Amino acid sequence: MKLVVTGSLGQLGNEILSIIKSGYAEIGAIPENFDISEVTAIDIDDLDISDLDATRAFLTKVKPDAVVNCAAFTNVNACETETQTAYKANAEGPRNLAIVCEEIGAKLVHISTDYVFSGDGNTPYKENDPTDPCGAYGKTKEQGEKFVLENCKKAFIMRVAWLYGYVGKNFAKTMITVARNNGAVKVVNDQFGNPTSANDVAYHILKLLNTENYGIYHCTNNGICSWYDFALRVIEKAGINATVSPCSTEEYPTPAKRPAYSALDNANLRATIGDEMRDWQTAVDMYVNKLIESGF
Repeated sequence: MKLVVTGSLGQLGNEILSIIKSGYAEIGAIPENFDISEVTAIDIDDLDISDLDATRAFLTKVKPDAVVNCAAFTNVNACETETQTAYKANAEGPRNLAIVCEEIGAKLVHISTDYVFSGDGNTPYKENDPTDPCGAYGKTKEQGEKFVLENCKKAFIMRVAWLYGYVGKNFAKTMITVARNNGAVKVVNDQFGNPTSANDVAYHILKLLNTENYGIYHCTNNGICSWYDFALRVIEKAGINATVSPCSTEEYPTPAKRPAYSALDNANLRATIGDEMRDWQTAVDMYVNKLIESGF
């Protein structure tokens, strides 16, 4: 299989490339019959996917069997003001990839988010639950999903949440840094979801690409917690002597509204390739151990 990975410098793109190279994810070996003959890793400096002509020229030349779209504008607060940039990256880009993948007969995995839901519920969202995003980021990602499903028959939508990986910035790294520098952190305790390992998601992307079970999937680590619970686990596992205090969302206002409850249910994984996503505590513990061992 010839594979193109967009957004390859980000957390998830990096993990996909890493496990393909080694043949192993933290969960275990990637599928034995999954033969990657060629991987083309690209980011915004290589291709602007919001440009349809450029996207068509690039993919027509490479002729991949599959594309994994990890490219996105994920700064949730900035999306509220930089609406055109967000729409181009999160809606127009996926649409263009879908159009060209349909033209060349390639599979497309598009990464989406828990932010497509309102966050007003109190039970984990399933894949067929109605979307109703509460902010600009979620709205652009919702539109991206619609464009992909409208334009490509061989499409997988994979919704992830609270993602962390070994490159770039994320919540876990920020908590470690703040705890070390200040000896104390205050974290919201009234927003709930699923901390999710990019390494685990990458493993399941490859499993899905090995099938023709197209559609929408939720792919998060199992178990639900608050951001406060997440921070406490990370800081304790890192062995940092710091005070971790809970606060309310009202005490920590942000430009963008966050879903109060955005936990996802991996129902379609269980019904197809199987849900091998680890519980969130096990995944976080290994992640923090590896971070500390690497000198972070």
